[in-house]
Amino acid sequence: MQQNTSGHTLKAFDQDIDRLRALISQMGGLAEHAIGEAMRCLIQRDVEGAERVIRDDKKLDALEMETERRAVQLIALRAPMAGDLRDVVAALKISGVVERIGDYAKNIAKRVHLLENVGKIEPISLLPEMARIATSMLHDVLDAFVERDAEAAVRVCERDQAVDDFYDSIFRTLLTHMMENPHTIGHSTQLLFVAKNLERAGDHATNIAEMVYYAATGQHMADRPGKSPKE
Repeated sequence: MQQNTSGHTLKAFDQDIDRLRALISQMGGLAEHAIGEAMRCLIQRDVEGAERVIRDDKKLDALEMETERRAVQLIALRAPMAGDLRDVVAALKISGVVERIGDYAKNIAKRVHLLENVGKIEPISLLPEMARIATSMLHDVLDAFVERDAEAAVRVCERDQAVDDFYDSIFRTLLTHMMENPHTIGHSTQLLFVAKNLERAGDHATNIAEMVYYAATGQHMADRPGKSPKE
């Protein structure tokens, strides 16, 4: 009889953690979409679309609260230990990080109306690829969380340098653009904010990778592979 009870409890825990992972995946999908839509609206000067991105951020906020509620409930009711506890705590932390990535998408969308009537800005052409890398990092690191794949988490960290390199390139390009065309300083500054938001999204994807690595292995990732040291 005891064995049946234990088996039932184990199955119930597995179902609970699967629901947590599903919520995290849903949040990740919304955050990816939000960044992609914010960038599309920026390129196309789609102010109405940008407003939708801003409004839809509330969906991520609600999912974060639901994930937090379920994680706390799971800890209280199931008292998980070792690797199981690491998975639950990781889900709790990751939900907050994904919500912040959604905030970066919202911040980008808020710049759209400020650039609505601005003509062609050459440096803007670099931003979509930077956004693509950052969102692919988020997608892959959340897959790694679902699969408890520590090596995949390490590979995500290795790609963060590419996002940093894009940011450095865009910063230099925009700085030169502003020096040569002082009348562009206002909208070029807005693009710098966009680039910084994308750079932070990449950083947060690597933060998630470190959580995934720890949840899967019980060890901390020693150093972020490919991450240049900053002063």
